[in-house]
Amino acid sequence: MRDFAISDNPQVQAQLDRLGALSLPSGRIGLAVIHELLDRLGNPQRDLPPVFHVAGTNGKGSTCAYLRAMLEAEGLTVHAATKPHLVRYNERIRVAGQLIADDLLAELLKDVLDLGQDLSPSFFEVTTAATFLAFHRIKADACVIEVGLGGRFDATNVLDGQAACGIATLGIDHKEFLLAPEPGVPADPLCRIAFEKAGIARPGVPLVTQAYPSQVTKTVIDQAMQVGAKTAIRDLDWSARIDDEINYADRHGALTLPRPTLAGTHQADNAALAVAMLRHQSAVTVSPAAMASGIRSARWPARLQLLGPGPLTELAGAHGIWLDGGHNVDAGLAIARFFEGRPPFHLITGMLANKDPAAIVAPLQGKLLSLSVVPAPGHEAHSPEEIARHADLPVGAFADVTAALAALPPRGDVLIAGSLYLAGEVLRLNREFPD
Repeated sequence: MRDFAISDNPQVQAQLDRLGALSLPSGRIGLAVIHELLDRLGNPQRDLPPVFHVAGTNGKGSTCAYLRAMLEAEGLTVHAATKPHLVRYNERIRVAGQLIADDLLAELLKDVLDLGQDLSPSFFEVTTAATFLAFHRIKADACVIEVGLGGRFDATNVLDGQAACGIATLGIDHKEFLLAPEPGVPADPLCRIAFEKAGIARPGVPLVTQAYPSQVTKTVIDQAMQVGAKTAIRDLDWSARIDDEINYADRHGALTLPRPTLAGTHQADNAALAVAMLRHQSAVTVSPAAMASGIRSARWPARLQLLGPGPLTELAGAHGIWLDGGHNVDAGLAIARFFEGRPPFHLITGMLANKDPAAIVAPLQGKLLSLSVVPAPGHEAHSPEEIARHADLPVGAFADVTAALAALPPRGDVLIAGSLYLAGEVLRLNREFPD
């Protein structure tokens, strides 16, 4: 499957093949397996540099990118674990500022897979264990770790003594997992999502969040109080007004910071959350100058990314190509806000069958010159007919992105969106490999 990618290193590929054969056993949920796996490895997660742990529906990866950039601008060495990868599995594990080397990756994956074979671990549990092992073995000043799915039962939720935990924007996604019936959990869907994300809260550790509706905020505070976490909630404990700059304020004082280079107003909100996480912890010190530098320098691929020179952009000619891996309602609205006031454009989309096509297509109605549907590489995807039900213009069907680009009329920019798997394929085809 596309999730596990391929490698030109035979030793890495051998382990990726083993990873690709793993699946989550039916009905199993919880942290018992990851705890047992880490125990066999000597519990490397107990001896890490200060950790910044970030959950959320949208924006958590970008928040991690800002955290890493700000910490590095301060001159600190940073480990980072993000997900999913777009082109190479190595993207998931950044060791001391660099993507993990193939030799080390092959060694760690083999060690974890061999040691945990009888546990039938999942792909995510093996990846998390290998990540913590790498971060334990190699020195750094801080770790930035992105939660995968939810928070309460995510494989990364085995850490103690974090510097700060964060929750980015909340929305409805992964309903089959995060909204599964369970006694004793909130009935309201968004409150349930907040309940799951707030499961990363730890005693005495700041839990820093964006602003949410009052009942959702109450859910977060209730979860934090149960474990003794200290909440720092936007518009209650810190604020950020976004205009030409980010005007940030908290009990420590006010900061004026630049808008990010990354496209979209929502990126300023993500940067502000990263600032708030740094300001509400005491494990590491980051100056306002380093925060400003990090906001400017942060990069996060496939989030309203304008593609650079490469085979796809050469094929597109005068068309500028924007790429976004967003696939839920909030992502669709953020994309629509970005293109508000811009000339109409062409949309090329491919969406997984378990996603809602209206999430991306509906917010863009009235803004499109054309709509082309392509497969989501390696996965069951919505048919052109299914996507057409949500569109206000005819839909074209194409075998792949290259064919869709080649068929475009001469005017207008292009947006490719709807799936991170599709985004990864686009980056691969354009030879823009995340580094």
